[in-house]
Amino acid sequence: MEIDNKSTNEANTLTACITRQDYGSVESEIIFKTESEETYWDQIIFLGRNSAPLIVTLFLQYSITVFAIFSVGQLGKEELAAVSLATITYNVGNSIFNGMATSLDTFCAQAYGSGNHRLVGMYFQRGTAMIMVTSIPVIIFWCFSASVLQFIVPQKDLLILAQRYLRYLSFGAPGYILFETGKRFLQCQGIYTAAQYSLFLVVPINIGLNVLLVWSKTYGIGFVGAPISIAISYWTMSVFLFLYVLLIDGKKCWFGLELKGAFNLREWTSMFSLAMNGTAMLLSEFIAFEVLTLTASKFGTTALAAQSIASTTATLAFQIPFGVSIALSTKIADRVGLQDISAVRKLNKVTYLVSVFVGILDTCILLGLRTVIAGCFTTDKEVVNLGLKLLAILGINQLYDCPNVILAGCLRGQGRQAIGSRLNLIIYYLIALPMALLLAFTFGFKLYGLWVGLGIGIFVLAASELYYVLHSNWISILDAGRRRLM
Repeated sequence: MEIDNKSTNEANTLTACITRQDYGSVESEIIFKTESEETYWDQIIFLGRNSAPLIVTLFLQYSITVFAIFSVGQLGKEELAAVSLATITYNVGNSIFNGMATSLDTFCAQAYGSGNHRLVGMYFQRGTAMIMVTSIPVIIFWCFSASVLQFIVPQKDLLILAQRYLRYLSFGAPGYILFETGKRFLQCQGIYTAAQYSLFLVVPINIGLNVLLVWSKTYGIGFVGAPISIAISYWTMSVFLFLYVLLIDGKKCWFGLELKGAFNLREWTSMFSLAMNGTAMLLSEFIAFEVLTLTASKFGTTALAAQSIASTTATLAFQIPFGVSIALSTKIADRVGLQDISAVRKLNKVTYLVSVFVGILDTCILLGLRTVIAGCFTTDKEVVNLGLKLLAILGINQLYDCPNVILAGCLRGQGRQAIGSRLNLIIYYLIALPMALLLAFTFGFKLYGLWVGLGIGIFVLAASELYYVLHSNWISILDAGRRRLM
């Protein structure tokens, strides 16, 4: 059903019947939404104001992993290569947790926008329970990853070190999951700084733990000190986030622990569908990076170490557009829950402008600071020189990767994760990776070919997402959002 542009009444007024289920009572009411008073400038200010703490939070959170890589990198080239392999493998598992948690960007925000606060808390508990159950096979894979990766990575010493790193790191997975779902629980309520405050306390603790467990001649335990530091930090940041809700703000959507509702498998169906599509959107990209890292090992230890610099920096650069995409998806989902058709249309247009701006910003940062970035990872000149060239390619890729990430956030807010997941799977594995391998091996460009090929795929993905966002059927999207809350 499309809106006739000539019909101003239909364009500016939407009648929606929202059914609110308050666990025992059902309340139906007719809500009339007229033209939103929010201007385009209001939307841009909102995204800027709320993206900033999210970006800081994401940087601080990822710095926990990055500082461990810095710490281990000082131990030697072999250790840096091993931690690169372990981190990329761990990130694939984490992308499953993050992807499933993005379903809460839709469910919690739409429930909050509709005014059903109790349902927000229920969605949080249900999402957390679902991700915890999913983490069991992921952790098992981490603990025995060498038996799988041995068919791809020829260096057995690297595999043993990487698996050892992952086994210690896996103890922090439940804490990480609680933090991710807790963030969504607070963000839908408009509380964007709680996670940031928690991490302001945790990051110094993580640095201290790395100094104590990795570098200290008295208490240091070397290589495994880094993953132990991360695991402790993940649990600590989830505890601090819980204390924020308990002592400061965020309790209005908490109506107590409801284990029966959280583990109600019948109610998992709709959430699991969005969770899997959200996971596919993130997982397809992280697996592509995993393939690049595994392929880089074919070119030797120096190439793998340089790949570590590029892949770690790529993940850092990803945090800027991802922070914007979270704020955008939460805002869109909130307005979908409120059935505000005017606001969501304006947000659609703001998405285009913001995505281009962030892409240019990310590119300038990477190209301008690539010498400093490469030098932070290692003092090995051969690795640094190769890393500098990869960072230049990575910088150019940001011009279309940032729009890709932000447009994906728009699709998540609309509840159209299924479209995003299909696009990611098709383009990454039918265009990006084949092109990367073709350029790397057939044309002999090696690492450079891997990153250029990936960039070509990302450009196609961004263009495809733009098409679907431009052709959004908002009547259908709002109706789907209303039915999701029934």
